[in-house]
Amino acid sequence: MQNELVSSIYETLLGKIGHLHWWPADTPFEVVIGTILTQQTKWTNVEKAIDALKSSDLMEPEKLAVEDVEQIEDLVRCCGFYRQKARRLKDIAEFFATEGMDNIFSLPTKELRDLMLSLKGVGNETADSIVLYAADKPKFVIDAYTTRIMKCIGIEGNYMQLQRLFESELPSEVPLYKEYHALIVEYAKNYCGKKQCNDCILLHRFKDREVKNG
Repeated sequence: MQNELVSSIYETLLGKIGHLHWWPADTPFEVVIGTILTQQTKWTNVEKAIDALKSSDLMEPEKLAVEDVEQIEDLVRCCGFYRQKARRLKDIAEFFATEGMDNIFSLPTKELRDLMLSLKGVGNETADSIVLYAADKPKFVIDAYTTRIMKCIGIEGNYMQLQRLFESELPSEVPLYKEYHALIVEYAKNYCGKKQCNDCILLHRFKDREVKNG
């Protein structure tokens, strides 16, 4: 059954990798910044940009909101699409500075998610990353790695379909959602990213079982 599959994948990854402590950030707003910067770039580039923003004392919404967008562009240039991202960072900083981060993050999960999705440049994965890692509310993040792994073992679906699968078959627990997503990312970087399909324990362990279950 799929509920056993979802849980079994988690236990397999946990046994293979061990517990992780992820998302790496000092504050909730740093998580928000990271979710914008990480779009279509490597995390190492995000770290460089975040360090630059910290060095310029811009890791607070009130400060980033009033900074010149050209200065922000220079600081996040290493992330690619830097003009677009700088504008979005300034916009989201203005939003949080105006509305208040505590007020925003105190909203119910669905209302918070819908609010994040209403912001320009924020899609499902970015919104859910903010909800889960910045606001500490239970929304399972589906990234490209998750979609790829599930497809490889015989389960295909769009973002919302896969999210419903995971959320319906797992306890609605923030630490579990964080850990599971982190394990998927860490595993996929080492196997999917390097095309080590022959050594993939998930492929060998779960593909045939899922095919039998139909």
